Amino acid sequence: MVPLALGRDDAVTVTEPPGAPARRAAKLTRNRDFLLLWTGSGLSALGARATSIGYTLLVYWSTGSATAASLVTFAALLPNLVAQLPAGALVDRWNRRTTMLVCTAGRILGVGSVGAVVLLDAVWLPHLMVVAFVEATLGICYTLAERAAVCAVVPRDQLGGALAANESRANAASILGQPTGTVLYSVARFAPFLFATVVHLMSLVTLLFVRRDLQAPRSSDGEGSGLIAQIREGVAFIWGKLYLRRALCLFAASNILFQILSLGLVVLVKDRDGTPATVGVLLAVNSVFGMAGAMTSNAFLRRWGIRRMMIGIHLAWAVLMPLLVVAPGLVAVSVLLALINYGAGIGNVAGVLYLLRTTPDELRGRAGSIFTLLSSGANSIGALLAGFLLDAVRIEVALAVVGATMVVIAAFAVLAFGTRTAAQAERAEADAERAAAEQVAAERADAERAAAERADAELAATPAGRDPRG
Repeated sequence: MVPLALGRDDAVTVTEPPGAPARRAAKLTRNRDFLLLWTGSGLSALGARATSIGYTLLVYWSTGSATAASLVTFAALLPNLVAQLPAGALVDRWNRRTTMLVCTAGRILGVGSVGAVVLLDAVWLPHLMVVAFVEATLGICYTLAERAAVCAVVPRDQLGGALAANESRANAASILGQPTGTVLYSVARFAPFLFATVVHLMSLVTLLFVRRDLQAPRSSDGEGSGLIAQIREGVAFIWGKLYLRRALCLFAASNILFQILSLGLVVLVKDRDGTPATVGVLLAVNSVFGMAGAMTSNAFLRRWGIRRMMIGIHLAWAVLMPLLVVAPGLVAVSVLLALINYGAGIGNVAGVLYLLRTTPDELRGRAGSIFTLLSSGANSIGALLAGFLLDAVRIEVALAVVGATMVVIAAFAVLAFGTRTAAQAERAEADAERAAAEQVAAERADAERAAAERADAELAATPAGRDPRG
């Protein structure tokens, strides 16, 4: 739930070869293949969001057991721990189009089976857990393949705009998906799963109409490497970032708390005689504030940098989360959760753009899988703990535990990012980045001068370029 934020101190400059000519390309809005890929992936994300809340509502409203609901959520999040690394390496090997088609077809069958058993009133918890696990695993492979496929259909000089469009798509799916799932569930228990089946089918059709080859270029250097060696290479790339390492550890801990808050919101609404539609409204508000945080993240990064931003976000959470215990009603709870999600959203765009701009194409699947594993893999553990905690104690006690734990995590954030050593490391990495950028600029200028000299020499060698006086 909590995205990873990265700043200028961890940046790596990826440039075109010196002297490479810039070329004009059609706008993204006229790029047929990109639009089809963007639309299909957006539909897929929308369906996944609708079923994520659909599973929770179906189990909890049917059984009244937070533990049962958390087991399905745990199954859906477990692939973040066990499937990310092999999926990243395999996606770098497999054909992107085939991977996306197979994954989408598998999701259609899985979600469709849930809708069918709900219609037949034959819901079985182990079946839901298996489908949730398989659907999430296929979703991981699909996302990693789609991320690489975007780079195959969009010119390099338009990649930034394409990534921004994809981020907007993800935010829109988050804002619309879960409220849509809750509203559909209020109409009929099978409706969220029927909706997801239909939109996955539409996603499959759009992918069939993409003309361009979606296979990402492969490096010949790694063709003979084994799966473990390729995974190790991706790990080395991600783990080579100082502030990324520290941020991942802190966010992994806070992600556990966010899972407790997520299920706790459902429990809180039900305990106060709310409805599934109320849950949907509160989730929509949280998503809107998360999107607002993402839209303003670059301003915070420019002003604070990663070190101060990490400290500020965790201190803000350490203040806001304990206040949930004394919040007088659902409106106050909604305001506090919205502010918490605004802080989480601040780092979202920065993290995604950092990863895709700095990762070589042949490493993109592996780097993306490791990034997700380390930043979000703790969600599965948090989902499992959430059910047991909320069934064992009252919601107010659970929220108090969350608040106290967040205070401890914030203290670690201050120790990790507030020391003089951390400040010196930040300045040193920023200086190294500026030096690297200056070197690249100098090499490009030298290449442009050499090209201009060659052009002048070629012109002088032609009859029209010789001096007529002889």
